[in-house]
Amino acid sequence: MAQAQETDTAAKESAQAQAPATEPSKNRKAKPGKKKKAQGKASKHDQYTRIKTNAQGVNQALQTAIVRFVGNAESKYAGFTVDLVGVVHIGEKAYYDKLDKRLSKYDTVLYELVAPDGTRIRPKDLQARRSVLASVQTGMKDMLELEYQLEQIDYMAKNFRHADMSPTEFANDLKRRGDSLGKMLGRMLGASIAAQSRTGGDLGILLAMTSNDRPHAMKNAMAKQLLDMEAMTAGMSDENGEDTLIKGRNRKAFEILSEELAAGKKNVAVFYGAGHLADMADRLKKDFQMQPTKTIWLDAWDLNPED
Repeated sequence: MAQAQETDTAAKESAQAQAPATEPSKNRKAKPGKKKKAQGKASKHDQYTRIKTNAQGVNQALQTAIVRFVGNAESKYAGFTVDLVGVVHIGEKAYYDKLDKRLSKYDTVLYELVAPDGTRIRPKDLQARRSVLASVQTGMKDMLELEYQLEQIDYMAKNFRHADMSPTEFANDLKRRGDSLGKMLGRMLGASIAAQSRTGGDLGILLAMTSNDRPHAMKNAMAKQLLDMEAMTAGMSDENGEDTLIKGRNRKAFEILSEELAAGKKNVAVFYGAGHLADMADRLKKDFQMQPTKTIWLDAWDLNPED
């Protein structure tokens, strides 16, 4: 069982947490060759999920980040704190226990779920609410001997508030932009093929299925694909730089964040899939005059059974 690991930003991790603050204008001025090289070393996505390795390069854990943002001293949000709490949707029970304990300490926790406004997730309703994607995630959790997020986090907690699009809002945003689920899935499929070429595709998973310790071998193989999947989802904008899955839903979440801050909530968590956080970090810096101050990493999957 993985143990949740906390590490405040310092030295290298501090630099990583600050990486999302890189100004787009600097990237535009860079030569194409340099830009590609810099992106290969670190991307915005890398700051919110990672695979931790030991000194020998052996995988130890798949980790997600909690990045703290505080309001600038002269800004309207001076004295306010917003934590971007990244999450993967299947993970170790100890991981969700740690998250649940942390989330209970915020004034408000804004959570994701494409559902009618104000939806609360009750354990007894989970079976009826599961979509095709959720069913796939549930199958994965059983195969990897992990747990399902919606079954482990207390979404009925008093400080939880739904902060996502309704299905109607989601469909209307796609229509407004001239997009569609088909086009969106096509972009995701193209990115998925590219990601598989980098991770070895399904070969690693097929080999893991024959391992004597299949759950850990599968977790190691799938952790790499999950990182690419999160990055792919975060970068699936259309030709106009917009998308509904990430940016549209983030926009709605931050409308609700504005309401909570205006109501005097000074310690707020935005609890979303890690693929959403790079765009959210940009919004906090640009629209809320907030800056990242520290990062805490939590072990979501134990990747080394010998520890």
